[in-house]
Amino acid sequence: MRQVRIAMAQMNATVGDLEGNTAKIIEGVKRAKTENADIVTFPELAITGYPPLDLLLKPQFLSDNRAMLERILDHTQGITAVVGFVDQQDDIYNAAAILHDRQLLGIYHKVFLPNYGVFDENRYFQSAGETQRIYRVGDITFGVNVCEDIWYPEGPMVLQALSGADLILNISASPYYAGKPTYREHMTSVRAADSVVVVAYNNLIGGQDRLIFDGGSLLVNQAGQIIARGKLFEEDFIVADIDLDDVSVAKLSDPRHRKAVLALKMSGEPLCEKVCADASARKEPTRLTRTAASSASSAARPLPDEMLPMREMYDALTLGLRDYVRKNGFKKVVLGLSGGIDSAMVATISMDALGADNVVGVLMPGPFSSQGSIDDAKQLVENLGIQHHLISITPIYEAFVGQLAEAFAGRKPDVAEENLQARCRGNILMALSNKFGYLTLTTGNKSEVSVGYATLYGDMAGGLGIISDVPKTTVYALAEYRNYIAGRDLIPRATIDKAPSAELRADQKDSDSLPEYHVLDGILKAYIEHDKSVDDIVALGYDPHVVRDVIRKVDHSEYKRQQAAPALKVSVKAFGPDRRLPITNKYQG
Repeated sequence: MRQVRIAMAQMNATVGDLEGNTAKIIEGVKRAKTENADIVTFPELAITGYPPLDLLLKPQFLSDNRAMLERILDHTQGITAVVGFVDQQDDIYNAAAILHDRQLLGIYHKVFLPNYGVFDENRYFQSAGETQRIYRVGDITFGVNVCEDIWYPEGPMVLQALSGADLILNISASPYYAGKPTYREHMTSVRAADSVVVVAYNNLIGGQDRLIFDGGSLLVNQAGQIIARGKLFEEDFIVADIDLDDVSVAKLSDPRHRKAVLALKMSGEPLCEKVCADASARKEPTRLTRTAASSASSAARPLPDEMLPMREMYDALTLGLRDYVRKNGFKKVVLGLSGGIDSAMVATISMDALGADNVVGVLMPGPFSSQGSIDDAKQLVENLGIQHHLISITPIYEAFVGQLAEAFAGRKPDVAEENLQARCRGNILMALSNKFGYLTLTTGNKSEVSVGYATLYGDMAGGLGIISDVPKTTVYALAEYRNYIAGRDLIPRATIDKAPSAELRADQKDSDSLPEYHVLDGILKAYIEHDKSVDDIVALGYDPHVVRDVIRKVDHSEYKRQQAAPALKVSVKAFGPDRRLPITNKYQG
């Protein structure tokens, strides 16, 4: 029996923390040894963290990253380790080092460099041009590739498999968006079955600025069946046994594979170069009691199917906030509490991510705040157990209006006075941030951010947008999910049920300026995420005048979004690196 024990260290790396990341890798190697694993893998660019961006242009950074690899090498006696790092040779490569018995067995250079959405790897890396290799350690034959390489049906794993690899080790840093874990599982299963190999897919976990890496590492057999799964949104250490004889039988039984191997040999195209090494002597492995990790769940009771996507997104936002705060040296966050759904949602996520003692909510009633909203905000504070202040903006606002009276003479109150209220609140939050070192969170949702229903230097003031990539209708669904798992109205029912309002003028409702949110969100999804034209969106059944007005607002608000706080990405196309448009832009359509 050709049995291999595979370990995958699904780790949370921090960009630039070479020492800390290396310590985690060494600890993972040691743990794999205690599990009697033959092979242990770590995510893409595990030493540097992903993405390191222009750190890659610093020669010292590249040198220090290589020094960390040498340090790891010293700990690989008796095991094979695959570690993501930056390789600098004639150029810079996104690379995987294959370490075995304190020797560098080989280096794999990433072939397919993503250059879309949030990815910009062509700016930094050169694509691999050398002959592909497979590795044989004892009786285990495997290939190695990096992240994007496995997403292409014609990618390097095809040649690796046809050259004799039974096992493909893919190390990844694949960021999250809603639905991606399921999509990724399907893709990996198809690749494994098509090439008749076992795939060990190790994905990064953790928050990095806007990006959230969800983990969900996979071990998939030659039939495309998932036999081990890493947790979502948590560090994990996955260990599983694979019988490679089963792979050999499957290849022999698959006429497609046999014909493909023969065709490759007859074509004269080069096979992968084979690098061989003796297997390390190891103890007879003990029987595993666990091979698969279930995805992390926030729910204390079974969820209705319609809430499963909300659990995934909620856990993503919680991880993104927690890591942004901790990795950037903050301890506490501060945010305004209006009594509305958006600030209630952000406060609840913050409490779950950081603990109630590390969340400061500020109630800032103004001249148009309703008593109901003040009461709702107070109830939320009580439910969450967070710290809070109540600071009226009315005297500050009245002082502004008084000082501006001469300059504003002859003009009726309008959006200028409304925005003054938002800026009073923004100044209070930033003052608290400066005084106590809190991170200020913005609470605007994607629907509002899209159409500019937000005030620069007011409610947009802050260091991180938690729900800025979450449409308003989804914010409500997240609130219902969180209350469901709490078994009570943690977010007050009145907050969820009342008509949304900025409360910056008398009797104001969001619907005075915007379509109903279910209509607005449908138009925005078509325009922003799917790049549909006005005519395309109208053809979906929306009113032409409403469509044109919404798109006009989206386009006109580009200058605001480019000054906004970075926002956690949870959609397939978020504002920021995903969607790059000029501020000065006359095109309409």
